[in-house]
Amino acid sequence: MSIIAFQGLPGAYSDLACRAAYPGWSTLPCPSFEAAMDAVRGGEAELAMLPCENSLAGRVPDIHRLLPDSGLAVVGEHFQRVEHCLLAPRGATLSTLKRAHSHPVALGQVRNILKELGLEPVIEADTAGAAQMIAARGGVEDAAIASSLAAEIYGLEILQRNVEDAAHNTTRFYVCARAPAPPPPDTPDCVTTFVFRVRNIPAALYKALGGFATNGVNMTKLESYMLDGEFTATQFLADVDGHPEQPPVRRALEELEYFSRALRVLGTYRAHPYRLEHQGRGC
Repeated sequence: MSIIAFQGLPGAYSDLACRAAYPGWSTLPCPSFEAAMDAVRGGEAELAMLPCENSLAGRVPDIHRLLPDSGLAVVGEHFQRVEHCLLAPRGATLSTLKRAHSHPVALGQVRNILKELGLEPVIEADTAGAAQMIAARGGVEDAAIASSLAAEIYGLEILQRNVEDAAHNTTRFYVCARAPAPPPPDTPDCVTTFVFRVRNIPAALYKALGGFATNGVNMTKLESYMLDGEFTATQFLADVDGHPEQPPVRRALEELEYFSRALRVLGTYRAHPYRLEHQGRGC
């Protein structure tokens, strides 16, 4: 059976994303992003599902830091709607609850329900771990904010669904493999992900990115981050629409390479349907 690795415990949102994107595959929980990448490099899994950004929380810094030097290629993307549920052991009701346990990002996304029910937020390492702990502890005063999959795995009751404050809460994932698997150049709706470092000259970034504008290539993501804690060592991670072998993208990348100290394509893959449906609306 094919295996896809993710960071977290069974029932995590990354686990849910794996099952949604690759139904029928076996999911492999890993304690860290590095461990999930190692599972693919070592042959324990064919793919890794790695979150790169969330519509509310922003980018996932560890992925930007780890992915470029991981030796893995990006072979796909997946967008997963985050639907937080209020979970509790059997016998608990909304009126008996006093505390809600979850990851700090999840707790920050459910402030309205916490205020409405007067629940004290309690920070845990992750959402699925909170659900696992609540199930083991039992009682009627503690709840977890986690996925419906976590409720199924750990035998918890769903007291309320969709308790998130914002309905557009969505996480984007990179799907990574040991080797690149680009679609043919004439494939429509491709996305290319790459990293680069510009030369230390005036207006280098402006000049480097100018080729995308002049060639009509749409850049949908551009993130900068420091390398090795050095303020002067900045790397950029970008996504653009198109395939590197399509003339406009090829010319834009050639111009970028001219003004860059380093350029590496991490992968080219088909755009997820969510991206196409929300094109032009900040996806």
